[in-house]
Amino acid sequence: MTVELFDSIINTSQDCVFWKDKERRFLGVNQSFLDYYGFESDDILIGKTDEDMGWHNDPEPFKQDELRVLAGESTYKVMGKCIIRGEERDIIASKRPLYEGDEIVGLVGSFVDVTDVIRRKSKSDGYQVMYTIDSLRKYPFFDKILDDVSMEEILDPLTGILCRAYALEFVHSLIATQTPFSFTILDLDNFKSINDNFGHHFGDIVLKEVSAGLATYTEGYGLVGRFGGDELLIINLRDITYDEKKQFFDGLYLGGDVLRRKIKLRGQDVFVTGTAGCASYPEDATEFDILFDRIDKTLYRGKNKGRNCYIIYVEEKHKDLDIRKLAKNGICSDMKGLARVFEQGNSPLEKLHSAMPFLKEVLQIKDLYYVNKDGRMHAILDESVDEDARDIDCVMEDAIYADNLMEDISNKSPLFYATVRKCGFESVLIVRVEKNGIVKGHLLCGVQRSMRIWQENECALLFFLSRLLSAEERISS
Repeated sequence: MTVELFDSIINTSQDCVFWKDKERRFLGVNQSFLDYYGFESDDILIGKTDEDMGWHNDPEPFKQDELRVLAGESTYKVMGKCIIRGEERDIIASKRPLYEGDEIVGLVGSFVDVTDVIRRKSKSDGYQVMYTIDSLRKYPFFDKILDDVSMEEILDPLTGILCRAYALEFVHSLIATQTPFSFTILDLDNFKSINDNFGHHFGDIVLKEVSAGLATYTEGYGLVGRFGGDELLIINLRDITYDEKKQFFDGLYLGGDVLRRKIKLRGQDVFVTGTAGCASYPEDATEFDILFDRIDKTLYRGKNKGRNCYIIYVEEKHKDLDIRKLAKNGICSDMKGLARVFEQGNSPLEKLHSAMPFLKEVLQIKDLYYVNKDGRMHAILDESVDEDARDIDCVMEDAIYADNLMEDISNKSPLFYATVRKCGFESVLIVRVEKNGIVKGHLLCGVQRSMRIWQENECALLFFLSRLLSAEERISS
């Protein structure tokens, strides 16, 4: 009964509670902690320290704080910062030693997020408001609660759209009243690099502009919320069928007012894109957990396809998607897998044939192309391909080249450009195959989708393949 009572108290607490051993490794956390970080279970952090999880830009103050607690002190309401879904948040934490008899065997702590409180108190002019009381009262859920709840509590203080808690409560209310709607998670692509290269202030500018664009785009038939960090939610009460959703996303992605647009940061134009996963109630699921799981799967599918795209849930296509398989095991695992299948062939061409099933799955391509020293482009699987690519070197200033707009290729390599356009490619990834400074040819991935974002692990894998080929003789067609 005591254990059950303890579990009930811990898991109904609104504070994020955790406990650790003497080495500062996690032993367990409560449900609020899991919800805050977006974890399904505590398996991902048991046995790890804060440093292992990478939650702090400067982990040393947290480490020293916990070492003092393990020496017998208790701390109360200590301010700190942690990284949640790519965003730096303000927290207040309290910790005390855990005893077994007279011996300290670990520590227990709790924290609360005070970011929104601090932002409200700052009254900074840098924060925007995208919804008014009148605009929210059009929806029965908000009309019911707005007499008792302030707009400051409902809206995310940075972006001015719905905060996570009320966005999700709104979704639950729609399900409870059996109101059809489409639900989308939108993840901004490579947002961490914006924060790293320009600073969090400029990352906030991007979040605000995209959020404002989404709120304007969905005005009159939907609401937008911030799930956390650079993840945004779209609740669309108008577009429910597949064709309606496709038209909605085509306008969102092709219009250039919200996504696939340039935002000026520090005098530079930063190209902002996003990856979206979408499913509908009740067409795709009648329960929140199932609906959210299907959105999550389609979002991961979009990331796996090269980001900068949207995926609409279709039962026959996506019901068997496994996020654990979609999430990469890491570039080292990919390289080992590639080396293993590559060595199954004898000649260079046979080895590439052996590697193709693996490459198609990891790189999400239909075929792999190579350009010989004579400047002719061939395909591994389609033997009919024999095209002119003599001026490919004009764009290959480095060993790796990626282009998702084709403008550079059009200007510098007109013969090669004509070939890739003939193949229908709108985004390409190219690596040079060379040995001892001598160019032996090029490998090329091409997709019939504009503005695909080639990820670092994809570039690294194709480069690794070029290294494997560099030890081989020239590929013959």
